[in-house]
Amino acid sequence: MWNNSRLPRLFGIKYPIIQSPMAGSDGPRLTAAVANAGALGSLGLSGFGPDDIAAMAAEARAATNGSINLNFLIFKTPPFDATVWARATGAAAGLYAEAEIAPPQDAGASNEVDAARLRAAIDRGPQVMSFHFALPEPPLLDEVRAAGIKVIASATSVVEARALEDAGVDAIIAQGWEAGGHRGIHRNPQALTDGAGETGTLALVPAVVDAVSVPVIAAGGIADARGIAAAFMLGAEGVQMGTAFLQCPESVVPQAHRDALAEADASDTRITRGISGRPARAIRNRLTEALAEHDDAVAPYPLQFNVIAPLRDLGRREYMALWAGQGVGLTTAEPAGELVERLACQAQALLEGA
Repeated sequence: MWNNSRLPRLFGIKYPIIQSPMAGSDGPRLTAAVANAGALGSLGLSGFGPDDIAAMAAEARAATNGSINLNFLIFKTPPFDATVWARATGAAAGLYAEAEIAPPQDAGASNEVDAARLRAAIDRGPQVMSFHFALPEPPLLDEVRAAGIKVIASATSVVEARALEDAGVDAIIAQGWEAGGHRGIHRNPQALTDGAGETGTLALVPAVVDAVSVPVIAAGGIADARGIAAAFMLGAEGVQMGTAFLQCPESVVPQAHRDALAEADASDTRITRGISGRPARAIRNRLTEALAEHDDAVAPYPLQFNVIAPLRDLGRREYMALWAGQGVGLTTAEPAGELVERLACQAQALLEGA
């Protein structure tokens, strides 16, 4: 099975399984544990400054000789609009009142990916760098390539996949509607229901495989060996799995989030803009349901993060960003290395049987 994939040679891995980057939930220990098991361990670095990026990436690098992927969300922060901010904080006023805390007074600083942040990651020597929403500006992307680092990025449609191939990426992540976290939409990024990013993995993967020549990595709702085998039958050469790794002891997921994951199934997740301003899939809670009633008041990405930051900081399940994909009901809590080996062996057996 793995011999038919270009990814092991391209990334220097044993298994074409990628642990999805999940900034704030993955952590260097998880990244290294996955890499040590022969898959591609990923570390989400969006939202961190250059010094933290360097330290976290160095910690992961020091704990493994395997291949690692450092990831960034690429975006532009919109100009601050006091009217938009007031409307967004007003929509969340009821939540702040019931939590008995004060809402934020300002929008805070931007965490856009600049040259300093990107170079801090490049200097740590990852084998792969991945990008979500868009690619860095060409001069910065050239620096990544000049360092010998492979580049991958997410697409939610054939149009986006073709654009990424034209930009010279080494592989494309075909991210289906079922995926947890942010949808990697390149166009109309704030929209919930304009059709962007709404194609399921089963339909998206073969369409992207037929449209591009670079390897395609399937993502979205893949949480066990059956999903991996199905992705390969659809023509993918690898899979990216995020929710499957959230309950691993090496992740930095809070206990309240772990409890929610253990109890949830696909019907418990929803797409929401209330957490960040962009469509993303999470487990339903008081935060997602209350803000769904005020979707027209949500601030644009990433300002909405700051609108609800004091609520999230409480660490209470009803106000947390409980990221999860629709495969959440198939996940288990086991060490990351054991999970990789089990998934690889089971998927291999399924495909050999087919």
